Amino acid sequence: MNMPTEQAAMMQAEAQQAQQAQQAEAAQAPYDKSDLTLRDRLLEAGILLDTGEDGLYGRSEVFEDVVERLNQAITMLGADQHAEVLRFPPAMRRRDFEDSEYLKSFPNLAGTIHSFQGNDRGHHRLLEALDKIVHVGEEEERSDAWMDQQKPTRLVLTPAACYPIYPLVAKRGKLAEDGATFDAFSYCFRHEPSIDPGRMQMFRMREYIRVGSPEQVMAFRQKWIDRGSLLVNLLELPFEIDLANDPFFGRGGMIVADSQRAQQLKFELLVPVATPDRPTACLSFNYHQDHFGELWHIRQADDEVAHTACVGFGMERTTLALFRHHGLDVNAWPEKVRQLLWGDKAPLIEQGLANLGTNV
Repeated sequence: MNMPTEQAAMMQAEAQQAQQAQQAEAAQAPYDKSDLTLRDRLLEAGILLDTGEDGLYGRSEVFEDVVERLNQAITMLGADQHAEVLRFPPAMRRRDFEDSEYLKSFPNLAGTIHSFQGNDRGHHRLLEALDKIVHVGEEEERSDAWMDQQKPTRLVLTPAACYPIYPLVAKRGKLAEDGATFDAFSYCFRHEPSIDPGRMQMFRMREYIRVGSPEQVMAFRQKWIDRGSLLVNLLELPFEIDLANDPFFGRGGMIVADSQRAQQLKFELLVPVATPDRPTACLSFNYHQDHFGELWHIRQADDEVAHTACVGFGMERTTLALFRHHGLDVNAWPEKVRQLLWGDKAPLIEQGLANLGTNV
């Protein structure tokens, strides 16, 4: 039965006001799904090892075993992609890093590699400087004056596993008609020390990277949004997919971040872990448009500039999420999770992919 127009409009307005009030209340409510005790519990159990530096941890055999089993599941999940497997050390050529424009967007996160390159006199000054002690609060530390004898090398620490891929692809010439897909895995560095275990300074990323036409890379990204969600469902972790932006530096970076969100270039898979005020991004799905294609002069078969996309799996973050939600005793984890990681994972993944459909 249709209501009079005025009454219907009033009811619709009231419903919208109620919805807005609920959203405002949710926004003001403190985020309480993270486990702020997780870091201390992992350290006490010896699963993570304290190095004395925020964001830098040793990993136990138990932790590394979970990472390795997770990595195997990701490999099986992407087996039909026939990606070219490439592995690089956690350092890259400084020239390539400079050309990547990483410093334009994230100068505060970059890590450079320095080394002593002096003579005997310089070595003597270095040793003298090491003996200098400074007071930091109530603590005594060595002065950093010895760093004056250090000079930049031609290497920098890798900021993301995909970064060494693009200059390599460029050197190979034009892409094939169907583009190219790569599988990368590397330790990465970002200078953002924190006691949040989900924000390590040295961490591992497993990535699949797609290079090709806009249509190819966008289809790839959607495929991996679906497959990434499948993996985390199989791991029985709570999650949400949300629009995101990279942490661009400075006031100008805010404009770039707004543009990135407006164009829906980045999505993240978020899981409550240990970050105090929000869930943690454990996977990211990124469309770079022709940014890297332009920088590196990567061309498609028709000579058009190539577009790129990647899916990144945060190996430590996903492992932390497993400990946070399933407990510190891996033997007590849910049966299906243990099957995926330590048992016959093929049937679980094959059935999951079948449920997603032939295009995924």
